[in-house]
Amino acid sequence: MTTGTPVETIEAPRVAPPVIALVGRPNVGKSTLFNRLTRSKDAIVADFEGLTRDRKYGEGEFNGKRFIVVDTGGITGDETGIDAAMAQQSYSAMDEADVVLFVVDAQSGCTAADEVVADALRRRGKTCHLVVNKVDGLQPEAAAAEFFALGVGEEVFYTSATHNRGIRSMLEVLLEPLPVASDSDEPGDSIRVGIIGRPNVGKSTLVNRLLGEERVVVFDHPGTTRDSVYIPYERQGRRYTLIDTAGVRRRKNVDLHVEKFSIIKTLQAISDAHVVVLVVDAREGIVDQDLHLLGYALEKGRSLIIAINKWDGMDPDQKAHVKAQVELRLGFVNWAPVHFISALHGTGVGHLYDSIHDCHASAFAKWSTRQLTDLLHDAVSDHPPPLVRGRRSKLRMAHQGGSNPPRVIVHGNLVDELPNSYKRYLENVFRKVLGVVGNPVRFEFRSGENPFAGRVNKLTPRQQRKRARLVQHVKKQEKKRKKKKKQGG
Repeated sequence: MTTGTPVETIEAPRVAPPVIALVGRPNVGKSTLFNRLTRSKDAIVADFEGLTRDRKYGEGEFNGKRFIVVDTGGITGDETGIDAAMAQQSYSAMDEADVVLFVVDAQSGCTAADEVVADALRRRGKTCHLVVNKVDGLQPEAAAAEFFALGVGEEVFYTSATHNRGIRSMLEVLLEPLPVASDSDEPGDSIRVGIIGRPNVGKSTLVNRLLGEERVVVFDHPGTTRDSVYIPYERQGRRYTLIDTAGVRRRKNVDLHVEKFSIIKTLQAISDAHVVVLVVDAREGIVDQDLHLLGYALEKGRSLIIAINKWDGMDPDQKAHVKAQVELRLGFVNWAPVHFISALHGTGVGHLYDSIHDCHASAFAKWSTRQLTDLLHDAVSDHPPPLVRGRRSKLRMAHQGGSNPPRVIVHGNLVDELPNSYKRYLENVFRKVLGVVGNPVRFEFRSGENPFAGRVNKLTPRQQRKRARLVQHVKKQEKKRKKKKKQGG
């Protein structure tokens, strides 16, 4: 079952910055070079082969020229299983790029895997340049001599990505013949959608289904995705950026140093997203780790959608059990849209876009101070704050204090005395009346300070004499009352 309207990727729009793809065998420094070109630390770097598995995109700028860099996984030529899917991602990057940088390792020399990459580049006829990396402590020309036999590369660049050597001169030559992207080519603000969940719940399958293409590696093994992959695209005239993240396991099960960095990237992606889609495996049910991820998304105040995946093939009793579990364990986020989907077959996936639009609109909605204040007065009139130690809080006005998540600031007296139950009541009333979908509504209560606090009213000499006479008069009257009372008794 399809998801409806096909999407159009914007990696190669009509007018856009040039696309530069980095290809090569594993562990030659492609991700380090990607970070240098984009001046970021977006790509995870470690002395670990096969770390990059999906195409990763980043934006760079040099001397006023913007460009897009694509990091890819390594190609060896004898891939099987997940490695074959990784290699296919690298070949796709070659096909869509304007310029390909063939990265080789000067320390290790030319290998059979380098010859496989060179053969793939020759068959595609792409504009290609040879980047001889890791030339630290070597004579560059001598180290690169054996790579000339590959017969690819219009230009040869000698670099050390780790020490930022040769990067600037390479960009000067590389970008000179490429077109300059104008400011009008910049894509508008897109809706950033983060796909999160435990390992192997179908996050990458869902991303591919939403895109309508095999954009990220999908393999039946936990931990296939190791880095957060940002994928911009366009659908029905609206721009989106899907963020496919690595699965987050319980801390006791995390043993690889690389996986720890993947978890950090996932948490950063949640902060960067506008809308977070929590993918849950319907066959395993809702477990504690799902709730931990949900709690982190709530802590960051992100819009939340819950997608119960792998819904196909379940019998009615199993489906009823899962729905009961959702109501029981997710009752505290009953405002979040819940979708029962099959990412593999596309069932229900298209409806996610409706919830994404509603959540994004609610996250950035604007309300006037008059509207919020009137709503506050109506809520207080229907259900006044409870008495605390004989005193009742007075809530005077409300105004909007921010977006994503929606924030409402309430001014009044004795607001510190408000119980949490009343604050939840206000949140539910505001969410219902304002039509907020999939967003937590944050309240901030402020009380006005007493302008006379700490000030002492000093009496003038005349006022002091008057006060002394008044005290004497009160004492005299008190004596008369006592004396009269004694005589009467």
